[in-house]
Amino acid sequence: MKQKSSGFTLVEIAIVLVIIGLILGGILKGQELINNARARSLVDKVSATQAAYYGFFDRYRAIPGDMLASSATSAIGVSISSGGNANGWLDNPSDAPWLESNALWEQLSKAGFIAGNYAGGNVAPNADNGVAPLNPFNQPMVIGQTADYMGLTSSSVRLNMVLGRGIPVDLAREVDVKMDDGKPLTGTLRIAVSENAVFGEVGQSDSNTACQIQASNTYNVQGNSQDCNLVYLY
Repeated sequence: MKQKSSGFTLVEIAIVLVIIGLILGGILKGQELINNARARSLVDKVSATQAAYYGFFDRYRAIPGDMLASSATSAIGVSISSGGNANGWLDNPSDAPWLESNALWEQLSKAGFIAGNYAGGNVAPNADNGVAPLNPFNQPMVIGQTADYMGLTSSSVRLNMVLGRGIPVDLAREVDVKMDDGKPLTGTLRIAVSENAVFGEVGQSDSNTACQIQASNTYNVQGNSQDCNLVYLY
């Protein structure tokens, strides 16, 4: 008597492959939705921070972070631990390079212009010390003002917001397309070398990097870097 085969039929194998395909498709679609949400979050953070910065200035006639701590305490009505020297721009002197940048977040948050409660102080921001907001990839965001960034001259001081590291290159390009010209080396949104670029480090390279292709002014998507950084020039 002939025994039945215990193997799978072609129909059964086909059904299994279809199910696997559906599962993989769902995973990829889910990742796409997550990345889209992260891109929107970055765009929203930049827009909200810019509005908060100018809203603070309009209300108090002082630059957040540059405002004296005592003046901010009096004007806002709550205790402010950090402040600047009230010279009209965000300084980063060698003896206190992070003071005014971190004071900006403390003053904006305690004045109710942004969510959160930031501590201030002259410490380099990180994911754990609570002195600066974090991007969707758990990296600190920084605002500063300098004439050195992007090779600008002393007559072209620009305020800029560093969005923080950890941004995948394809998502960086998507954010740039949403906010600017979609190119890493031009416009108001550009590739930055590090989170410290806001304080005078070179903001763009003269050669190709993991995140950009210099000659074509395009994002190096094929390189698939997961650690890009963007800077928004106000």
